[in-house]
Amino acid sequence: MNTGMPTLTDIHLVLPELVWCAFGVFIMLLQPILKNRHFFTFLALVGAIGGTSFSVVSALNYGPGFSGLILSDAFSLFFHLLLGTVAFLVILASESYLERENLDSPEFLALLLFATAGMGVLASAQELLTAFVGLEMSSISSYILAGYRRESSQSNESALKYFLLGSFATAFFLYGIALVYGATQTTLIASMGNVDPQSGYLKLGLSMILIGLSFKVAAAPFQIWTPDVYEGAPTPVTALFAAGPKAAAFALMLRIFVSVPAATHYWFWAFWIIAALTMFLGNLGALVQTSVKRLLAYSSIAHAGYILVAFAAVTSMASEKPQLASTAYTAILFYILSYALVKVGAFTIVSQIGGAEEKHNTIEDYAGLGRRQPWVAASLSVFLLSLFGLPVTAGFFGKFYVFTVAVHSRLIWLAILMAVNSVIGAYYYLRLIIVMYMHEPKPDAAIAPVRFPLTARIVLCITVAGTLYFGLAPTRTVNFLSQTKLIGSIK
Repeated sequence: MNTGMPTLTDIHLVLPELVWCAFGVFIMLLQPILKNRHFFTFLALVGAIGGTSFSVVSALNYGPGFSGLILSDAFSLFFHLLLGTVAFLVILASESYLERENLDSPEFLALLLFATAGMGVLASAQELLTAFVGLEMSSISSYILAGYRRESSQSNESALKYFLLGSFATAFFLYGIALVYGATQTTLIASMGNVDPQSGYLKLGLSMILIGLSFKVAAAPFQIWTPDVYEGAPTPVTALFAAGPKAAAFALMLRIFVSVPAATHYWFWAFWIIAALTMFLGNLGALVQTSVKRLLAYSSIAHAGYILVAFAAVTSMASEKPQLASTAYTAILFYILSYALVKVGAFTIVSQIGGAEEKHNTIEDYAGLGRRQPWVAASLSVFLLSLFGLPVTAGFFGKFYVFTVAVHSRLIWLAILMAVNSVIGAYYYLRLIIVMYMHEPKPDAAIAPVRFPLTARIVLCITVAGTLYFGLAPTRTVNFLSQTKLIGSIK
């Protein structure tokens, strides 16, 4: 392995992460000097856009970098664009939230950029220890962000639970790397293809890696942290958790599948069972919730289950019809894209409706919203209908592609369970819409319209437009995601 200085090509491949980290450090250095909250928001937005834009420069240099530790391909480009867009939208949504809650913005924005950089490393990693570094960059920043409302006991509880359970998950991931190294004598993902899939150390190591990543994507039975952490964390942070770390963890999981046949061979039934459990636990848990944040948290668990249905299809197709596996990759990536847009938009509305100290988070607080603020209710309805999977929304094609690959891979029972869970999900999504349009607010409830600042309105416009665009005209995106060399190791 070459241990010399990084080449210019190596630097090009990590330009997005360098820009995100540089702006995060710059913001922290300027904090003692400047006190203008809006300036720091502007600086963070420039950093988010800059890093996202430089991902295109990285895409001009497809191939491995840093002696094979990372890989630039269309797959990493997709995730860098997605993660950068999520960071940009969360920064916009958090500007008014931080001001309303009287929270310092420089540390918040710097941590958000550092977390995004870690997710970017995770999406590009072609080596397990490099993935671990990206995972830790993202996780440590996320632990602090979860407890950013220091005066709130609920936020402190959220951070403590996330840290403790996240540390256990990280330990499983690291122990898994050690066992996989013992079985393969390498941590490079691309070099693990010729190892005997029946190796006991390899099976155990892959199982531990799966446990660590399952925690990050909130898959059963490792989802128990999700409702409490989502509810206690500042709502813009919840939007980040729902969209960013989950997407990055799925990215690493998919890279392992493509490059390690042993993972494809060994994880089929694990994914089948985890997908079914995750869908049911998420949807059944959401049925009894009175808090909108907890409802959306359980919804996030359920949607992780839908994505895992496509992962089960990947394992089936890759072992029987490898040429068809790319359709399952497309389904996974399109679902992640549509899901991320919807969750950021929905949690932006929740952050504004919640008011000071997030006191108005029950479903009843949304009663009559259709008359008080029709455009807000309409936006939230679009997001809920997309999560349900209604046509003309991105969520429809997301579920349609996943259902299709499940049927094509002959996972009929799993497809039936997915359809059943979609019906269950329809109940609580439509329930919230009915409350907004058909219920009167309680007599003692505050019914004054909630002010939505310009930044929040921009986020809603972008997410609603994206949800409808990918629901009405998904062809161009699907064609990009369907290319046979989306991931560098696919031939």
